[in-house]
Amino acid sequence: MSSDQDHLQETDTEARFEFKKEENSAFETEKGLTEETVRIISEDKDEPEWMLERRLRALEQFQEMPMPTDWPGQPDLSEVEIEEIVPYIRPDIETRGGAEDWEDLPEEIQDTFDKLGIPEAEKNALSGVGAQYESEIVYQNMQERWEEKGVIFCDMDKAVQEHEELVKEHFMTKCVPPSDNKFAALHGAIWSGGSFVYIPEDTTVNMPVQAYFRMNSEGMGQFEHTLIIAEENSEVHYIEGCSAPKYSAFNLHSGGVEVFVGEDAHVQYSTVQNWSKNTYNLNTKRAICEADGTMEWVSGSMGSKATMLYPSTILKGPGATDNHITIAMAGEGQDIDTGAKVYHNAPDTKSTIESKSIAKDGGRTNYRGLVHMADGAEGASTSVECDALMFDNESTSDTMPYMEIQENEVDVAHEATVGKIGDEDVFYLQSRGLDDDDAKQMIVAGFIEPITEELPIEYAVELNRLIELEMEGSLG
Repeated sequence: MSSDQDHLQETDTEARFEFKKEENSAFETEKGLTEETVRIISEDKDEPEWMLERRLRALEQFQEMPMPTDWPGQPDLSEVEIEEIVPYIRPDIETRGGAEDWEDLPEEIQDTFDKLGIPEAEKNALSGVGAQYESEIVYQNMQERWEEKGVIFCDMDKAVQEHEELVKEHFMTKCVPPSDNKFAALHGAIWSGGSFVYIPEDTTVNMPVQAYFRMNSEGMGQFEHTLIIAEENSEVHYIEGCSAPKYSAFNLHSGGVEVFVGEDAHVQYSTVQNWSKNTYNLNTKRAICEADGTMEWVSGSMGSKATMLYPSTILKGPGATDNHITIAMAGEGQDIDTGAKVYHNAPDTKSTIESKSIAKDGGRTNYRGLVHMADGAEGASTSVECDALMFDNESTSDTMPYMEIQENEVDVAHEATVGKIGDEDVFYLQSRGLDDDDAKQMIVAGFIEPITEELPIEYAVELNRLIELEMEGSLG
């Protein structure tokens, strides 16, 4: 491909993520967080009383908890002022709960997601697609062949109404309670939208299910909730994509993800995030894995001003397995603090954590991880590998692993490497006909390959393009 074609492709990709739309909402709350705001959100959604009660309890916990400030080396959250955030914006669409026909959406929303590759991805490689715009799902579709097998894929607001008992049993009770941290409590009070996925026993969904979350308005918060329940001997791959245009005011993304992996079930949760550089990304994601179940987290964090994200898994049953593959990239003015948490609470459980980070132009990446081996977890094993790549002397990369070992009969391994792009590697590739920039991009592509090979091909290509865009102007 010629350099002109490369430039056109990169420009097209950049334009897809940086464009903005004029705000056009049907309803939005005032800035800030009060009991009245929480009641307004619940009333606008026509929620049952038990959900309103959970929201109000979460609000009380949020108000009682201090802002996290005592973690060594954590990102600066002093600019996060909840009173300046608009927590709920309902877009101007006729169909509450998401349109099933793409053509039923307003033209400006169609245009937004068309530019982001939705619903092309649905046509090519997915069994179901959900699209969230601001605070609500605006489009939801599931292929009929999976619905016929009892698979449920709908937005969370619809799930509260139509699958109430399942939601009531699992929603922020055992996996991510509001008491977990301040932003989990914030999420529990004002959550809106998100996805509900239910896979019946002995059912394998062999094509990925995707949800895409888009913040379009300046100074808003997005608080979608994802709840996945995979029954015994079932399997599903869920892909989450996120983006927001850049504004002068900061945006806040504080989503919640709860995954329940039944016995012998297998869930893969993949995330490709491209938040703008004024977004604070403060999520809580956790899975509970029963005996012989497998949980996999695959995540790429490309954007945001600051990210604090540590997907975690509780290995509850004997023989359960947890795998994490993460990549983080930080440029000028970015502090990307990511990692993983694994709780080995049963015998013969296994986990692997592979973390890749890239820092350039003075950006900072940090791996922050926790592995807990409980008393009685005989035969458990874990392997943690953290690799960091830096482009210059101004950038920084830290590794903060933490091991809690309460059982003697376990196997624990940790390895960390930090390095700069080697001149000899660049020289070798230049000798094979590549220029300096292309050589360095190829080295980075090889560095992140463990993640890209876990994604469907079109998402792997997109991740590589986003990396290339982030690297523009920083090479040499």
